[in-house]
Amino acid sequence: MAKKKKGDDLKLLCLFLFLTSLIQTDASFGVGAGVGVGIGGGIVGGGGVWVGGGGNRNTVPATAPNTLAYNALQAWKTAITEDPSGVLKTWVGSDVCSYKGVFCSGQSITAIDLNHANLKGTIVKDLAYLSDLNILHLNSNRFYGQVPESFKDFDSLQELDLSNNRLSGPFPLVTIYIPNLVYLDLRFNSFTGFLPEALFNKRLDAIFLNNNNFEGEIPRNLGNSPASVINLANNRFSGEIPTSFGLTGSRVREVLLLNNQLTGCIPESIGMFSEIEVFDVSYNSLMGHVPDTISCLSEIEILNLAHNRFSGEVPDLVCSLRSLINLTVSFNFFSGISSECSRVSFGFDFAGNCIPGRNSQRPEPVCSGYSGGGMSCYRTPVQPLVCAGISVGLKERFSRYTSSHP
Repeated sequence: MAKKKKGDDLKLLCLFLFLTSLIQTDASFGVGAGVGVGIGGGIVGGGGVWVGGGGNRNTVPATAPNTLAYNALQAWKTAITEDPSGVLKTWVGSDVCSYKGVFCSGQSITAIDLNHANLKGTIVKDLAYLSDLNILHLNSNRFYGQVPESFKDFDSLQELDLSNNRLSGPFPLVTIYIPNLVYLDLRFNSFTGFLPEALFNKRLDAIFLNNNNFEGEIPRNLGNSPASVINLANNRFSGEIPTSFGLTGSRVREVLLLNNQLTGCIPESIGMFSEIEVFDVSYNSLMGHVPDTISCLSEIEILNLAHNRFSGEVPDLVCSLRSLINLTVSFNFFSGISSECSRVSFGFDFAGNCIPGRNSQRPEPVCSGYSGGGMSCYRTPVQPLVCAGISVGLKERFSRYTSSHP
């Protein structure tokens, strides 16, 4: 009996030790215990992949979003060759939401803001795995190369700011296929080539393409864009401002076409931009008369026509605009200013024209030798001008134009 009792005690002891080992093993996989699920065959940050911290005891499976996010950000980190501010020193470990410049909602990365980080490298296709990303702001860095085609998979992305980098190649068509994008900023890069018509059919609220090397004519459907801001300045666009400009009833507030190689007239349809506040076409080669329909721009604050080849008289109607703060018509070939313009005492620059009796004008031989470039712009013959009624005739003319110019 003594032997049997000892045997039973030994069995009970073994069972107790076995159960104790199970409890310790399970505890070793708790939050903050230092053992976890490895990624790609290794251990992340010497620890593992865990959800949150503190009291959360749930491990993240290998296919979870944070795992994909970790892989994507580490792939991008590898493609960045210079980080003078040490931003990426924080990109260590499995807690991607603690990385500098990375912002999360719950466990999902919803925004990346690395503006002014001065990073040098490429933008990798792996970023498209961040399926919940709403905002990607990378302005003022030294990223080069092209925008990855995988960006079309950014189903949630609304804001894309790649401005002030060294990106190149043709216009990144992939941006048109980002389904929910509303803000596109590609300014201050080295993009080249033509703009696709599809850009102005997309439901964007802001289009910034200035300070690149885009060329060719501005697509004829420019006026289709619902954007409130369109900036195409400081490129190499040529040809005329599209005649459709304004005919679609756009709610645009700022249009900047300055410093290109545009020719021809300002379309009469400009007068249909009832909410526009800034219109700048300076430093081009536009000619002819300023259309009277500009007087329909009741909300315009800044109107810059400087450094072109406009002629005739600065219209009385233009200078009577109620919201106008700054009117610049300098360095053209205007031959006169109306009585209303003469009463404007601030924000009116008319130097470098051919206006008799005014200071700082062009020499007489230059003025007398200028014929206006032979440009005859269409002008609405109805007087007085009725802004609410100009759309009918202009739309009819545009319809005839498009049918004869397929």
